[in-house]
Amino acid sequence: MTWTETLLLWYDENKRSFIWRQTKDPYKIWLSEVILQQTRTAQGLPYYERFTKTFPTVKELAQANEDQVLKLWQGLGYYSRARNLHATAQYVFYELQGEFPSDFKSLINLKGIGDYTASAIASICYNQAEAVVDGNVYRFLSRYFGIQTPINSSIAHKEFKSKARSLMDVSQAGNFNQALMEFGALQCTPSKPLCLSCPFAAKCVAFNQKKTSVLPVKKGKVKVRKRYFNYLVIQDQKFKTRLEKRLGKGIWQNLFQFPLVETSKAIQNKKTLMSTIPSQILEGLSSEELTLWNKKPIIHKLSHQKLHVYFWIIPSKKELKNGLTIKKLKKQPVPVVIQNFIEIFFQFDS
Repeated sequence: MTWTETLLLWYDENKRSFIWRQTKDPYKIWLSEVILQQTRTAQGLPYYERFTKTFPTVKELAQANEDQVLKLWQGLGYYSRARNLHATAQYVFYELQGEFPSDFKSLINLKGIGDYTASAIASICYNQAEAVVDGNVYRFLSRYFGIQTPINSSIAHKEFKSKARSLMDVSQAGNFNQALMEFGALQCTPSKPLCLSCPFAAKCVAFNQKKTSVLPVKKGKVKVRKRYFNYLVIQDQKFKTRLEKRLGKGIWQNLFQFPLVETSKAIQNKKTLMSTIPSQILEGLSSEELTLWNKKPIIHKLSHQKLHVYFWIIPSKKELKNGLTIKKLKKQPVPVVIQNFIEIFFQFDS
């Protein structure tokens, strides 16, 4: 039995039953792949189910407004995926008459679709011989073949894609790609791989040379940036509050947030914070009643950032113009750290 036959047999006997494996609809395959990028399957599954229920076809997704898409995405992180998802749905529906391209080169030109997603759609939906490379594939192939190339280097993707392509059964391209990824996810796991029951153990370089803990190789870690966020929760006597849209490039683009003051270090002194708040925000507010809701920062970790988050409560004696009721507040797409605060602080609808 060849290497590829062994892998496909293992997949046939061990693959998990996911709802997106029951279709070859490019819309649903695309949706599942975008959701599962940088997301664990257990976390992504409920989002996939909600998206396909709310937007059963690309038409419904294209015709939704961005805030609705972002709200449904809330909690998954990497919100650029959601914005690109919406933009691509609009392009496919309005410019391509609702039909996804059926070839790799056209797919990869769509917004937010890179080599990985284009390869997945092309192979699974159209059985094109395009190899998929993700973290699971890097790990499995680097361990089995003893590949020392750092997986985050500029040459890694081309090298591993070529290796995967050379192993592929082109008559079963979609199954092969899914088998390769599934093997890395279930058998050749990041820690404590199941080597003793692995059908490839006899010729696996990492297993035989005791290198499973050092392969795959990854060069220098990216430095984590510390940031200090002070959210100003302004609330009038009718329990209305104020949000602003987070514009510009960077984290949480187009999500809503309470007015934000970012500082270079942690601030817990009211007077110090007051000196940093723009005057237009404080207009008509009682700064004397400003209180710090959480004395210990809420730590929110992103891929390369560590946020120290504080919420400051500011009562307003005047009714806020364009203020949001609590019911409307809870419908806005916000970062998960703000969503968690809202659920605790605003415990009733108004």
